[in-house]
Amino acid sequence: MEKILDIITSKMEQAFADAGYDPAFGRVTVSNRPDLCEYQCNGALAAAKQCKCAPIQIAKAVVGKLDAGDYSLVEAVMPGFINLKLSDRFLVEYLQQMRTAEDFGVEKIGAGKTIVVDYGGPNVAKPLHIGHLRSAIIGESLKRLYRFMGYQAIGDIHLGDWGLQMGLIIAELQERQPELCYFDKDFTGPYPTEAPFTISQLEEIYPAASAKKKEDEDFAHRAHTATFELQQGRPGYRAIWQHIMKLSVADMTKIYDSLDVHFESWLGESDADPFIPAMIQDMKDKGLTVMSDGALVIPVAEEGDKKEVPPCILVKSDGSSIYATTDLATMVQRMRDWNPDKILYLTDKRQSLHFEQVFRAARKAGIVKPETELEHVGFGTMNGKDGKPFKTREGGVMRLEQLLADMTAFVRAKVVENQIVSDEEVDDTTAKIALAALKYGDLSNQPTKDYIFDMDRFAAFEGNTGPYILYTIVRVKSILSKYGDWQHLPIRTPNNSYAKDLMLAVTKLGPTLEAALKSSSPNLICAYIYELAGCVNKFYHETPILKEENQEVKAGHIALIGLAKDVLECCIHLLGFSAPEKM
Repeated sequence: MEKILDIITSKMEQAFADAGYDPAFGRVTVSNRPDLCEYQCNGALAAAKQCKCAPIQIAKAVVGKLDAGDYSLVEAVMPGFINLKLSDRFLVEYLQQMRTAEDFGVEKIGAGKTIVVDYGGPNVAKPLHIGHLRSAIIGESLKRLYRFMGYQAIGDIHLGDWGLQMGLIIAELQERQPELCYFDKDFTGPYPTEAPFTISQLEEIYPAASAKKKEDEDFAHRAHTATFELQQGRPGYRAIWQHIMKLSVADMTKIYDSLDVHFESWLGESDADPFIPAMIQDMKDKGLTVMSDGALVIPVAEEGDKKEVPPCILVKSDGSSIYATTDLATMVQRMRDWNPDKILYLTDKRQSLHFEQVFRAARKAGIVKPETELEHVGFGTMNGKDGKPFKTREGGVMRLEQLLADMTAFVRAKVVENQIVSDEEVDDTTAKIALAALKYGDLSNQPTKDYIFDMDRFAAFEGNTGPYILYTIVRVKSILSKYGDWQHLPIRTPNNSYAKDLMLAVTKLGPTLEAALKSSSPNLICAYIYELAGCVNKFYHETPILKEENQEVKAGHIALIGLAKDVLECCIHLLGFSAPEKM
């Protein structure tokens, strides 16, 4: 379904052509003076320079060629602006098409294309902490947006499951329980199905081993050896690794589920490891690699670089590979398995140089096709009210599970105090409001910017917050339930300015989603639904919806707020949360 701006631009271009001017001058934009008009065209000013005549003369000629039935206002004003307001007929017809079309007629610009969204990125055997929040929230929203726009969207968690932390855990476990069969090279199996540790014990083992590595050179050597032997396939170490994976993935899944974040693929560095030798050999065969201080690197600096871009290290001087190697091998795997048109990465913005190196190396080595798009969305930091990275009261890194629990408890106290739902509904309502508060509080900020985590502000029921959006939806649901069957009511001519403002706001859905997709900015969706919710509430306060005596007018009101509610619910789904039935 064509966007309104495209429709009226096409009509304006035709009017310029009919008036004898280049149709390219007919570009229409949303007005920057909404008090004067809804849309405007400034093409007559540019045309005047080319045609050597007064712009107002051109503007008047063009206005005379437009179909006046499409506009309630169409005028040429000095020095040569063309101001437009859509007619009620035009707007009603457009909205009626929106409400009957699939997904509101939003164009599926990604039809036939595949995108892999790389987000999450946690290391196994470590608890998820608040540093994992933004990648999960932003990544899930973008994945849902791409899917809504027609793409086959594959979310990949990209687990850190193959590095030194595995060797550290194995070495520490061997010190604590050397009698375990996993450490007996003569043991032929089968190995136990139950792990010799719980997830809580595992989360204690790793930091203890990590600290010991810094003080005990012999222990550090054993950990490195264990890592190497694990990667070479030692059976006992592989069995321990499988226990670690099973416990860690189960724990991560529980927390990600509570965030309504889901991955289509649970692959990790271990899955990419088999691709590394052939990939590096191919780079060598192509003459792309060089030795630098004992390390194998691929130079990626390009002529015209305004800052230094160091070579991408493939193999360190000690023979081990690093994150860049794994990321490149992961691309090899993704191109083989999915052949995506785009790969999108979500990480802290401090990793921007890393991804610049990796992307250049991938293109230079031919790992991805020339037309494959690679994008890194580097996000800012979630800070406390002191402007510094968010910490626990004790000064440590807060576990993600604890942050969710704190937000839920904070919202629950409000729900119970205000008695907004029955006792049986408290848990479900609380969970939905808390998730909306957390996600909207994050996503309403531009991804690249740092932001202040403020629980009081995020959970407020007024202002630009998730709970305010939910409250608007629930309010409309209440009105619709009192009216009865409404889904098939037609959109009707607006009978006041608040109705028309709401109609115009609804029509911005398609352009907003396209802009959010193009810039990888879910905050644009947040800004849109805040505007839309504001129009809904103004309309509600200024219009006697259910008390309207004229049944046709009432039905038109109901159809309009029903459509607005559906659009709001669509958008919050894209942001990753949902509305309760009552608030």
